[in-house]
Amino acid sequence: MTHRSVLIAGAGIAGPALAHWLGRHGTQATLVERAPALREGGQTVDLRGAGRDVARRMGLERTLQDHATREEGVRFVDAANRTEAAFASGAFGGQGPIAELEILRADLSRILYEATHQHAEYLFGDEITQLSDTGKKVDVSFRYGPDRAFDLVVAADGARSRTRDLIFGGTTDIRAVGLTTAYFTIPRRPSDGTWARWHNATGGRTATLRPDNRGTTRASLSPPRGDERLAPDAQKKLLRGLFTGAGWEIPRILAAMDTADDFFLDAVSQVRMPSWSRGRVAVVGDAAYCASPLSGMGTSLALTGSYVLAGELAHHAHHSDAFTSYERILRPYATRAQKLPPGVPRIASPRTRAGIRTLNTVLRAASRPRVAQALNRFLVPPADTFTLPPYGLQR
Repeated sequence: MTHRSVLIAGAGIAGPALAHWLGRHGTQATLVERAPALREGGQTVDLRGAGRDVARRMGLERTLQDHATREEGVRFVDAANRTEAAFASGAFGGQGPIAELEILRADLSRILYEATHQHAEYLFGDEITQLSDTGKKVDVSFRYGPDRAFDLVVAADGARSRTRDLIFGGTTDIRAVGLTTAYFTIPRRPSDGTWARWHNATGGRTATLRPDNRGTTRASLSPPRGDERLAPDAQKKLLRGLFTGAGWEIPRILAAMDTADDFFLDAVSQVRMPSWSRGRVAVVGDAAYCASPLSGMGTSLALTGSYVLAGELAHHAHHSDAFTSYERILRPYATRAQKLPPGVPRIASPRTRAGIRTLNTVLRAASRPRVAQALNRFLVPPADTFTLPPYGLQR
């Protein structure tokens, strides 16, 4: 491999995964993260298909399993908490709504950090403010640290990547999919059990409760409308107004929301880019091809993309050839991941009681083998439709 200095923006999932594979190919990476430390917030993510294969090749699958939330599946419940439909984690070959390997995003990020910090440089509490591609290097200005120069820069700092926008600007299409969701952690109750629960209320309102492995419960509220531009207090006020009277466990969720220290509301979006590289700068993970949480593919795409990008850099003497090959290999997979089933997300958030009854009837039918096969494209992400290239490794 041609030895290069590589700066990665973002220490979430894709960034540390890329640093891992660069290290395996003999290149030390530098990662800059705007947060002062690893982020502890975030909900449950799943590893599927090629993404799980990448974790296995990293030697981390057992560690990830040890930190799994161990959700047994998801139940769709009515206002009295009666189960209308249920899918175990093993349904659809373990690739259904709840995958066999579910893990908190914070735990996955920490595991990746612990696997890389000894051979990668981490710069916490800083961010890139300016990039200048000279053709031979990328001159980088940081908000707090001294200016430095790197051979390559990779943006891996999420769907709303500031680093990406410094280079690609208005060419990035951040496409809302018609859903706003608030996420936060609330105290666990014995009744929460080991299954995720999903409740639909009239007016297109949805609430979920998911058990984690830390003795707490992860809650989400999806309102019929929302505004991520509002201040958090205003967002909470809007949610209280929209969800008051919705029944089920929503009064409990709303009460706990006020004291949750990880409250986060965002418009669910996808990222589309005409090109994933420009000169000596590239993008990976959600910064390049966010498929949204609705796809069930975000984490797997981040891990797979990082694996492929590092492998192509290791096998091409010129970075432009590596970037071109990385995009050629991975873009079809990312495109499949971004093709949400027809009607999603509206179909999962009926506005009327009749619509909710119809959805529950369809979900109950989906547990039958013949019907499940017909609904496979709606409930199973295309995680297994990619074969990892067999890159040789130095260690």
